[in-house]
Amino acid sequence: MLDNENRLYVAHSDHPLFIEPKMANRHGLIAGATGTGKTVSLQVLAESFSDLGVPCFMADMKGDLSGVYKAGTLSKFIEKRQNEFGVQFEFQNYPVQFFDVYASQGHPLRVTVKDFGVTLFSRIMSLSETQEGVLTAVFKIADDKNMPLDDLKDLRSMLNYVGQNAKDFQTEYGNISSVSIGAIQRNLLALQEQGGDLFFGLPAFDIDDFFAFEKINGIKKGMINILAADKLYNSPRLYTAFLMWLLTSIYNKMPEVGDADKPKFVFFFDEAHLLFSDASKTLLEQIERVVRLIRSKGVGVYFITQNPMDIPENVLGQLGNKVQHALRAFTPKDQKAVKAVAQTFCTNENLDAEKALLELETGEALISFLNEKGNPSMVERAKMLCPQGQIGPITEEERAEAIKNSGLERKYGQTLDRESAYEMLQKIEEAKKKQEAELAHEKEAEKERKIQEKGQKSVSKASSKKQSAFWSIIGKLFTSFGRTIGNALIKSILGGKKTTTTKRRNNNVR
Repeated sequence: MLDNENRLYVAHSDHPLFIEPKMANRHGLIAGATGTGKTVSLQVLAESFSDLGVPCFMADMKGDLSGVYKAGTLSKFIEKRQNEFGVQFEFQNYPVQFFDVYASQGHPLRVTVKDFGVTLFSRIMSLSETQEGVLTAVFKIADDKNMPLDDLKDLRSMLNYVGQNAKDFQTEYGNISSVSIGAIQRNLLALQEQGGDLFFGLPAFDIDDFFAFEKINGIKKGMINILAADKLYNSPRLYTAFLMWLLTSIYNKMPEVGDADKPKFVFFFDEAHLLFSDASKTLLEQIERVVRLIRSKGVGVYFITQNPMDIPENVLGQLGNKVQHALRAFTPKDQKAVKAVAQTFCTNENLDAEKALLELETGEALISFLNEKGNPSMVERAKMLCPQGQIGPITEEERAEAIKNSGLERKYGQTLDRESAYEMLQKIEEAKKKQEAELAHEKEAEKERKIQEKGQKSVSKASSKKQSAFWSIIGKLFTSFGRTIGNALIKSILGGKKTTTTKRRNNNVR
């Protein structure tokens, strides 16, 4: 809630504790062990930013934050807090947009493979340096060939294509190992089983849709964008890479504003320790750079985690507004962590921060906000205010109603599948098969033609032989016939002469 000077009134010690609006983009931290009140504190801050007219985004791990959609109700505990603080809570509902990567509890949030980028893919698939280099080459080849990478089937097809033609790309893009291609493909299969095929695709989410406002009772309030993360949390690498993509996209989208009277947007990063565990050096540098520079664009980032020591020192040092709930110290290591956390606060001589961290009750916290000059205030032990929206989840019917009425269903409800790398490579493959079939047909036709020619030559040769044989026979016949006739004629002639000679001989005798 806000005070009369439009400051964010979020906690109370023996006096109200405020977050100065113009210092709200200097980032913040909500930390504490499980069950100490982090979720309610997150809801209080989100409602206060909405009251200030600042849209925000937060992930909902258990569905509890959805209650902000409905007005809260008075309970004995809240009534006690009101009397203790001397304030009257105005229970009210807030404008909410629900999102869900799996599209079951909110509007789908999709991103193209190309926009997600190599670095985050390497993060969620735990790729080696060599494998990341191969993936970089695949992205570059797709870009050079104007083959859009929209969804996972595009990427898988592109990997197959590059792997099969690795020798053709080796000179320009470097060595592309079939082993690395296979490893990436296996990781993509695992990612697909985690729901990656639902996350990557079109229509891609437009970050501008986060920056929405709605009038409630005549007052302009910032939109509270809630991501259903109960399923997504079971795939921690995908969850953190997705949120990092969102944060980076917001950073790239927002213009420089310098020092503003209030933030343009606030991003709550829940279970932040997952972001930094096993993160590569490249990713850590990217996170640090975004957190450091994004405040100049009017964006505040608030990390929510169990132990502040899970956050790298370079990032932790940039978190100016702190809400630290109780910590547990069951081991020597835990005790060292408690001491280290206590030392991150600006000292208060009247408060033993280390001791207080172990004594805080649910809903209590050690508070230190930046003052008007940007300096951290002394740490104070305080109680968080109660939310003005409902504490706890709404019903499925109420969620469905909110999704239907948000106006985003028409824009993101249907998946689009344009012609991209997968379809283009299919056409290339079909054209290749067609060409191969045509060549095979031509070869078969040529083979058949040669066989026919050979057959015709054989027939012609056989025919020629037959004709030769025929005429040979005819010749022989004629020769034989001629000889017979000749012999007959000779005999006839010789026979006639012999008769005449005989007659002459006989006459002489006489």
